This record gives sequence, structure tokens and C-alpha cells, in this order.
Amino acid sequence: MADDCIFCKLASGAIPTDFLYEDEDVAAFRDISPRQPVHILIIPKAHIPSLADITPEHQALLGKICLVAKKLAAENGVAESGYRLLTNCGADSGQEVPHLHFHLIGGQYLGPFCS
Repeated sequence: MADDCIFCKLASGAIPTDFLYEDEDVAAFRDISPRQPVHILIIPKAHIPSLADITPEHQALLGKICLVAKKLAAENGVAESGYRLLTNCGADSGQEVPHLHFHLIGGQYLGPFCS
């Protein structure tokens, strides 16, 4: 846990939040500034600054995050219509919190990702 990391504080319970999913490795909660009708953040509880910092030891954790995303998409009604799972890596990508996190977004037509 990084003492100054908001996501570490949320994952540890130091800052209260309503988890949509939680186990020993992963936590998920609604984004406080949603960009879509469904906008959920899925984070590892371990402090990993970004995708650039993963190692082979994180392989199972990343797989678990994908399975959690699938579960949450179904529970939030976007599994059939479609959704995106994305992460930003570094300043130029728009990463604002230096803790690996995935955005599960959906609930309306998202259009092409890049044009």
C-alpha cells in the first residue's frame, strides 16, 4: 500500500466506499465522475502504479480482473449490449491516479474507440 494513494486508501477501507466487488486481491466501485451510465473502476488491492509496472507474477491477478469485469458487466446490464474495459498508462494516456485501474464502461452506444 502506498500511503498517499487514494485507491490504496479505498481498497484498505481507510476511505469508506460501497464496493460492487471485493476479495483479497481485487476491489471494484463506481467512478465518482462517471463518463457513461455504467462506469466502474476495478483495481488490484496491491499498489501497482500502472500497466507499465506489471511483472509475470501479476498474470493471475490480471486474469482475475478480467473475470471480475465480466461478472460486473453482467450484473450491471451491459454484458449483452456491449461494454469497454480499458486502462490508461502514463501521463499522455490521461492516467490521473498512479495506481493500476481498469474502467468498465457501457450503458449506451460508445462508438468507435479511435478515429
